[in-house]
Amino acid sequence: MNWQGWAEIALTLGLAVGLGWPIGVYMSRVWNGERTWLDPVLRPVERGFYALCGIDPGRSQGWFAYAAALLAFNAVGFAALYAILRLQGLLPLNPQGFGALSEHLAFNTAVSFVTNTNWQSYGGETTMSHLSQMAGLTVQNFLSAATGAAVAAALARAFVANRGEGLGNFWADMSRTTLWVLLPLSVVVAIAFIALGVPQTLDGAVMATTLEGGQQKISLYATASQLAIKQLGINGGGIFSVNSAHPFEGPTPLANLLAAVSINVLGWAAFFAFGRSALARKDVRALVAAAFILLSTGAAALYWTETQPAPALVAAGVDASVNMEGKEVRFGAPASAVWAAATTGASNGSVNSMHASYMPLGGAVELFFMQLGEILPGGIGTGLASMVVMALLAVFVAGLMVGRTPEYLGKKIEAREIKFAMLLVLVLPLSMLGFAAVAAILPQALKGLLNAGPHGLSEILYAYTSATANNGSAFAGLAANAPWWNTTLGLAMLLGRFPGIVAVLAIAGSLAAKPKLAPTAGAMPTDSGQFIGLLIGVILILGGLQFFPALALGPIVEHFQALQALGAR
Repeated sequence: MNWQGWAEIALTLGLAVGLGWPIGVYMSRVWNGERTWLDPVLRPVERGFYALCGIDPGRSQGWFAYAAALLAFNAVGFAALYAILRLQGLLPLNPQGFGALSEHLAFNTAVSFVTNTNWQSYGGETTMSHLSQMAGLTVQNFLSAATGAAVAAALARAFVANRGEGLGNFWADMSRTTLWVLLPLSVVVAIAFIALGVPQTLDGAVMATTLEGGQQKISLYATASQLAIKQLGINGGGIFSVNSAHPFEGPTPLANLLAAVSINVLGWAAFFAFGRSALARKDVRALVAAAFILLSTGAAALYWTETQPAPALVAAGVDASVNMEGKEVRFGAPASAVWAAATTGASNGSVNSMHASYMPLGGAVELFFMQLGEILPGGIGTGLASMVVMALLAVFVAGLMVGRTPEYLGKKIEAREIKFAMLLVLVLPLSMLGFAAVAAILPQALKGLLNAGPHGLSEILYAYTSATANNGSAFAGLAANAPWWNTTLGLAMLLGRFPGIVAVLAIAGSLAAKPKLAPTAGAMPTDSGQFIGLLIGVILILGGLQFFPALALGPIVEHFQALQALGAR
């Protein structure tokens, strides 16, 4: 550890939050239909889409209609992507001649990209054609991110409504976020990546001569354009199987910094956009502060533990003064630590270092970040929505402690909102721990493990945690391209995405129907340091619902293994 490393971590996290503020203000203007400098170009395009699809953007939808439109849109997106993957061998723009994906891999991949998880059970450069990458995966990188942003826009309107009935129009929110926010930013970032050396070509591959004089085939794609939305949309799921650890995705330190900042910037922007749209700028700063404190603490823990000597090397008598195991060798431990914190704190599977090679504490930090529910800052909109749910639970707990009706941003928080909040909270451990417990004792699941014992258990738990948290990063050591893993991980992704979104929209609908209350002396100030501490405490306690029971899975597995051994005798 040194001051340069700490400065690098501070710069990366600080840039993401600092740039998130002006982008969030702009995003809020887009959500609210206010005038922007892109209107002369994009308004005619937007009107053309609405006319083609028969949509009235001024027609506000209740929470149920908003949720139904969101689910229907994503169901159609899943079907279209599944069809592209299954018919890949018959479709054009396939210079490598790749065939169709299997039923279970196509299901897993389509669910993965529709849910903004971007888990990869395949090697991108050896499986996906140009058409599948661009018309299938990249399109969903835009649309899944816009879907999450639409949820945050609807939630913000609920807090400013005074006995309102609608949350806005899903089709308008999704279209405007895509056209005004994601598309222009992706063009700018893609051009920057190209300037920094990231490939952008439709050529299938090039032949290179190795140092030994042999020939090596190197895959090429339109990498820069997909990398831009992969990072900005907090997606993951890259062109190459190793994602951002591939030198084509991070050819220089500046390109690596741009990618690391891009991972989180729109997640933070959604916080600031919510604060402006909900007329709660001071209150949202408390949410940002709580998320930033937790993220910074985790990044510091990762940097500290990943610069310690590796115990195995010490035991072998090897020089372990520099621990580069699992690190991005070109950029060092600080870049790898802040990247790991950023990707597991966000809804992003853009792996830059080998998570399975981290020290045990480093892997635990990553696991815990995901088990918090991807709120540091999480996906675009969905991370903010989950953080608001945590705030509702915090004020509810505080209200019970002092004997007052809890309020948040001028709305009373009552039993209906808390019931839906607990649905969002409890579905996470149900999926993470439930699937992991079954997989740990099922022979067809254990066939996919490359490691036995505690590390094998960590691989199982990490996989289902990553899938349920819509993160998509992998612990390695798991051969996931098999019917059991592809199917159950796909189901975990669905459980982690859509029940929570529906719960948030139901909360928004309930809040919108309530009167907007003026602040009173009896209400807990939700922009204070005291509230930040309470919020962090609630987050850590709820995160423990997943983390600490997971620690008990080891003895359970050992128990069943002992029973199986007795049966074999």
